[in-house]
Amino acid sequence: MKTFALFLEKLLLTPSRNQKIAYMVQYFREAPDPDRGYALAVLTGGLSLQNVKPKLLKDIVLEKIDEELFQMSYDYVGDLAETIALIWPDHGGKALPTLSGLIDELASVAPDKLPTIIAGHLSGATATERWAIIKLATGNLRIGVSARLAKTALAEFGGKTLDEIEHLWHGMECPYLDLFAWLDGRAEAPQVHRHRMFHPLMLAHALDEEKDLGGMNPADWQAEWKWDGIRVQLGLGEGEKAMYSRTGDNIAHSFPDLMKTLNGRAVLDGELLAGRGFEPMSFNALQQRLNRKKPGQQMQRDYPVFVRLYDMLFDGDEDIRGLPLHERRVRLERWLAANPNPQMDISSILSFHSWQELAEIRVRGAEEQGHEGLMLKRRDSVYKQGRPKGLWFKWKRDALLIDAILMYAQRGHGKRSSYYSDYTFGVWKGNDIVPVGKAYFGFTDEELRELDRWVRNHTVERFGPVREVEKQLVFEVAFDSVQPSTRHKAGLALRFPRINRIRWDKPAQQADTLENVGKFVRQ
Repeated sequence: MKTFALFLEKLLLTPSRNQKIAYMVQYFREAPDPDRGYALAVLTGGLSLQNVKPKLLKDIVLEKIDEELFQMSYDYVGDLAETIALIWPDHGGKALPTLSGLIDELASVAPDKLPTIIAGHLSGATATERWAIIKLATGNLRIGVSARLAKTALAEFGGKTLDEIEHLWHGMECPYLDLFAWLDGRAEAPQVHRHRMFHPLMLAHALDEEKDLGGMNPADWQAEWKWDGIRVQLGLGEGEKAMYSRTGDNIAHSFPDLMKTLNGRAVLDGELLAGRGFEPMSFNALQQRLNRKKPGQQMQRDYPVFVRLYDMLFDGDEDIRGLPLHERRVRLERWLAANPNPQMDISSILSFHSWQELAEIRVRGAEEQGHEGLMLKRRDSVYKQGRPKGLWFKWKRDALLIDAILMYAQRGHGKRSSYYSDYTFGVWKGNDIVPVGKAYFGFTDEELRELDRWVRNHTVERFGPVREVEKQLVFEVAFDSVQPSTRHKAGLALRFPRINRIRWDKPAQQADTLENVGKFVRQ
């Protein structure tokens, strides 16, 4: 565990991308199995110790530290792991288990024994080791290493390409013994069936109308609606059915009603939507089904789902990602005709002759049907993982806007831990102001400094790291949609809110009302 702690500390304190890669390569070369596999899972977000929650850690600390002292320290430091590592009263010196041993222990111990086990290890650890234990347990690293950077280091360690690593990645499981055996040169590449593995998705760039459309011939492009669901990939083979989210997680268990209807052999790309008869319901309806391990029959009846397909990666066992889009589309239509399904259809292609005509279609679709916007795809585009330039674009509808009043501000984390950067805002409901959302981006660094000064000078109440402020400052808030919410006092919540403008000039009395916000709700 000591080696892993020092490894994480090096990654945290090193700003250089190349040096971070060098540290990871060195660790993968020197650490034994299965420790290096578990370390890789931690770096890539593939390890979850679900019983270890921030609240549990805070409760453990408060057994030894005064609550007010802890809250003041956490408020100042802004990072839970660092705060606990520094404030813990014991000074270490005891032997800790290996990384894999600690993970096995935390994953298998009964929940009621966890506090004692964790407290014992924190007391036996140095400050750096305590910090690493908490980072490991919570999965909230914040050390400047993305999953892609860790895979890049893995490729360099094994003398492979990043594409080779990505090709196998989602068919591997922690602690990646077969993967490291291949990278060490001790074994052949792991065999993963193409229908059982996740293939990294092709993504789109946001369209810049002025910059991009001028050099594009409408005849070369295919346009479809941008559906308001979640991106999924279906892997269908002999006795194998998987449905992956865009991050590569198999979410099939949450949708047994859909999975039992699937047949055929293919790898398909599409959008998971809630709805009946291929008529999509709001995203809020789909949210009722997400992250449920075993949805009940009533849930399945109330919120049925279907998949709207728009691409095909494998036709049977044939890899067709190298074919142009218009040929893949023909293959997809032929496949669905041979494998009809009451919960699967194909996204329609829109007819247009000019960008002006398509722009008008886009506006009507947003106003009349609530579409998120359009997808533009070159008809001759091959299917490439990642976000290749100039092949696919998302032409989102214009953001919705309201004027809302700042109610609360909270300290940020990491580099923002010294600033009040997380803002809760609300609108008028009669003579009261009710919260409808929270945002923490959309402003410049200079504006952040101005907002921080304003918050400090207009505080009326403090609740730990949160300050209630005078209800005077108005934000113009941009958002994608409004949905009903039982978690908010207003009964509504904004989807993807961000600060569009700070209205230093606008009186709070002129901010929007809850009634106005409710008009944006699409059932």
